[in-house]
Amino acid sequence: MTRAIVVGGGVAGPVAAMALQKAGITATVHEARAAPDGDVGAWLGVQVNGLDALRAVDAEDAVRAVGFPTPVIEFRTHTGRVLGTLSTGSPASGRTTGLSLRRSDLYRALHGEARRRGIEVRHGSRLTGVSDTGDGVTAVFADGRTETADLLVGADGVRSTVRALVDPDCPPPRFVPVLNTAGYSEHTPAGAEVGRLTMVFGRRAFAGYLAVPTGGTWWFANPPLAREPSAEEVAGTSDGQWRARLADLYGADRSPVAALVEATPGPLRGWTTHDVPTVRRWSRGRTVLIGDAAHATSPAAGQGSSLAIEDAVVLARCLRDLPPAQALRAFEDLRRARAERVVAQGFRTSSAKSPPAVGRLVRDLVMPLVLRRRDPQAWVRDHSVDWGTPVPLPAG
Repeated sequence: MTRAIVVGGGVAGPVAAMALQKAGITATVHEARAAPDGDVGAWLGVQVNGLDALRAVDAEDAVRAVGFPTPVIEFRTHTGRVLGTLSTGSPASGRTTGLSLRRSDLYRALHGEARRRGIEVRHGSRLTGVSDTGDGVTAVFADGRTETADLLVGADGVRSTVRALVDPDCPPPRFVPVLNTAGYSEHTPAGAEVGRLTMVFGRRAFAGYLAVPTGGTWWFANPPLAREPSAEEVAGTSDGQWRARLADLYGADRSPVAALVEATPGPLRGWTTHDVPTVRRWSRGRTVLIGDAAHATSPAAGQGSSLAIEDAVVLARCLRDLPPAQALRAFEDLRRARAERVVAQGFRTSSAKSPPAVGRLVRDLVMPLVLRRRDPQAWVRDHSVDWGTPVPLPAG
């Protein structure tokens, strides 16, 4: 195998191209959007397992350069009472902290690193179809161009076009019952520490905030919503409507959330979240799914980007060591159980934010018990991507 087509230019796509290149496979990345994503107020974390996978393909430094360490997560009630803390470090790997960064900065860092290595990234290149001959694949794009390679990697996210080709009967993505908005506030709450991510179980809604090294505070809010709104309804919610809604939800809490929103330059925008609990098959012929295309998870899991990065590296390692059919089967065997467990955890965590009665139960009873455990997130974080060890043939 010498050539691959990677569909999707978010997180998984450029990392897959870099990992494939390291395995001796030339890849071209095709991204449907005409230009790199701008920043819409979203920020995220890359956890220690994701950083470990980036290190396996010599891309960790590029990402670290645009983020900052976030060693601890703190949980508080709407009264300000501290429920407990959780380390983002990994005792098994010896790594001490996860990383926080703007999503757009992560995209730019990964695309820049891919281009520095000579990998071509084509924007405005929307996949419309795939033809599989058994020995290779031909991708057809909306502008009429075609490209033939040995493999097609679907890294095109929760609304994946490639997933519909691999598993046409796959159920649609599942609505996670909260809305999302986020921003960069000019206010820094009293007592906030740079790198300490504070999660707040508000009286009526969940939120979080993080003081940053450059000053100010990044925040997010999760207004509960049991029904799925239309895309038009979400897009049509104005900045003023968002601010009024957030002031109503958080104004009575003894937390800085309302003040953070007030000190955030507009406009505020919101979005819905969907996950993909299971896809019956991750590959068909010479086409394979990775990242959110195979197992999109709620942001509440804190693992979406890290799982995608792991996928990209593990797939390349399998293709390096095994014939294509066995490589794709080994990849799925190695990744499915772990990924689907994280998706399930993320949905449970998001659902616990709404309705309020459930949120109070988690806040007052479950969360203190969980945080007293020595390391409740170890099974997620303690996962080393081993580039050097050969991948054995899958069983059967």
